[in-house]
Amino acid sequence: MRSVFMIQQKKGYMMNNKKRFEQIWTCRDLVKIAWVVFIACAVMPVSGQEAAQEMHGAPAQQARSEIIWTKAICKQPGRYIGWPTVCVRKDGEILAVFSGDRDEHVCPFGKVQMIRSKDQGATWTPAVNICNTPLDDRDAGIVELANGDLVVSWFTSMAYISSIRDRTKLKPDSPRFYWWLHDEKITAEAKKTEFGYFTVRSSDGGKTWEPKVRSPGTAPHGPIVLKDGRLLYVGITYYKHFGIYSGERGEISVAESRDQGRSWQRIGAISLPEGEKIGLFHEPHAVETADGRIVAQIRYHGKGGKIWQSASSDGGKTWDVAKMTELAGLPPHLIRLRSGKLVSVYGRRFDAFGNYACISDDHGRTWDVANEIKLAGHFNGDLGYPASTELPDGSILTVYYQAENQGEKTCLMATKWQVKK
Repeated sequence: MRSVFMIQQKKGYMMNNKKRFEQIWTCRDLVKIAWVVFIACAVMPVSGQEAAQEMHGAPAQQARSEIIWTKAICKQPGRYIGWPTVCVRKDGEILAVFSGDRDEHVCPFGKVQMIRSKDQGATWTPAVNICNTPLDDRDAGIVELANGDLVVSWFTSMAYISSIRDRTKLKPDSPRFYWWLHDEKITAEAKKTEFGYFTVRSSDGGKTWEPKVRSPGTAPHGPIVLKDGRLLYVGITYYKHFGIYSGERGEISVAESRDQGRSWQRIGAISLPEGEKIGLFHEPHAVETADGRIVAQIRYHGKGGKIWQSASSDGGKTWDVAKMTELAGLPPHLIRLRSGKLVSVYGRRFDAFGNYACISDDHGRTWDVANEIKLAGHFNGDLGYPASTELPDGSILTVYYQAENQGEKTCLMATKWQVKK
């Protein structure tokens, strides 16, 4: 950079007869200054810029969303976490439940655990146990009732047995060897009473829990509360499915509770198009819309791999025949925002791995797939089961499971975001 200095003496200008220096910048100097500033900006560290552009593999600014932050909210080093649900209480406290302290995706040691946040998800308490049966406790759902009581749902699995049938093939001190030792101590009677789909209640904010009760079906995110006070549980009743409790028939069952989750009664089922096999449908969830309907979405394992949907206009007694949507992922979780918009979130275990969201502006009749929202990316397909809740400030907290870093086991992750329009 060149500057020109001229001393105000012989060839200078006189100001008030005092000697002084005056700095004069030529056009060439100004061009050089601008070029130096440009180069300096170009080589500055861009971590802050990158953070503003992308968060955990998802663009911070998208057509219909803004990602505020993404982070791990519960890690259990060396242990596996999966299948969460989240809710915000009327006092603003956030509760998240999940299957934690596991060896891996399928094992006998899963237990339903819960964490809390009183600062909009910024910090969380350590996990505490809610349900810890001798079997594998999986897929925890949670909902707060109008009176502040809590209802948690889950199911127990014995799928781990398929890998430990022959003790002679199990290496001593291997994880599966200890699974076998654990399973050997579970009596036949315990396997009968602890095997199934369950819910539990708490009337003191989750400090203590009442005895568990059975439900007709199961789903990862559990029942919902309707405006008439009933609990509605759209779930799957499995039939002759290995490792999962078998009902009298396989169906997408609909149950209600009129006593705040103390008991459940089947009131109907969602029918499928002729030729569709019930065994291809799993893990539904429902939401009550602002226009009085109930919309349910269902995970599908058939051709196309997209989410299916049905709706009820009579409180869940009868339903439209389910049909395929354009939402690609599994399984779904639905909420209605205070604006009346619906938000469906789901994991994608194929193509571009990650957790995604989609918005409906017409009570679930159509979905804005063209402006699908990517909440977080991932490096493999062991992820998902996202669930959302709307926070008091209008933002959305979506909780899901996946590994935070390569080489780690899965943990509980969360993305805080907001709808733009």
